Amino acid sequence: MIKKILLYFTLTIFTALIVFSTKSLVLNNLDRDFFSKPVFEEIDSSNKELINPPQDKEDAYYDYLKESYLSVDLEPYIKQNSDTVAYLKVPGTNIDYVVVQSQDNKYYLNHSFTKKQNKAGWVFSDYRNNLEDLKSNSIIYAHGRKDKTMFGTLEDTLKEEWFNNKDNHLIYLSTLKYNYIFLIFSVYKIPNETYYIKNTFLNKESYTNFLNTLKERSFFDFKTSLNAEDKIITLSTCKDLVNRIVVHAKLIKKGTK
Repeated sequence: MIKKILLYFTLTIFTALIVFSTKSLVLNNLDRDFFSKPVFEEIDSSNKELINPPQDKEDAYYDYLKESYLSVDLEPYIKQNSDTVAYLKVPGTNIDYVVVQSQDNKYYLNHSFTKKQNKAGWVFSDYRNNLEDLKSNSIIYAHGRKDKTMFGTLEDTLKEEWFNNKDNHLIYLSTLKYNYIFLIFSVYKIPNETYYIKNTFLNKESYTNFLNTLKERSFFDFKTSLNAEDKIITLSTCKDLVNRIVVHAKLIKKGTK
């Protein structure tokens, strides 16, 4: 009799755990499934402002001048969440998300797009950014989820098969006013630090040194030059409790919507 009671108790607890885990999984993925697949509109590359063209015509910059923008209508997202500031797409990864921005860098670590508490968090812009008027370094964060959501596939940029496909070397960002194309120049893993998320600099020399440091860290050589006139975007995520996966790209094209 006691064995039957213990067995019944064990099965009850086990069933409850399965139900709880399933419910948590559904809640964690609900926002992702609904919001991560917008309708992109390809904008002709003639609508363009070339940003800081390098003198070296062999620079990788010139391989992407005919690339079309990927434009997203943000109005439906803004109606759902007024914190919406952009849409981000990174080829060769699962990163294909609307981007939000809060008054700090903590809120969206544990809140979903619909502002419900959620361990998965969301993709968010550093509170210091202005994605309509880019600073020297604009930073975007998300958790490196093991289920490959959010920035869980950012580490794919460290794989040779990803690097060997040149179509993967771009980052697309669409805001209310502009469409941007960034060219990746550095990917790496590093222990947690604050150096690479600086976004203000004393002078051009300081910024140039910063850019050179980021470039030297890269796992791969993207054959891309940098100078103090470049504006960059930084994607950052946690690999584990200690390490971060980081991707840096420089702005090469800008189009007005």
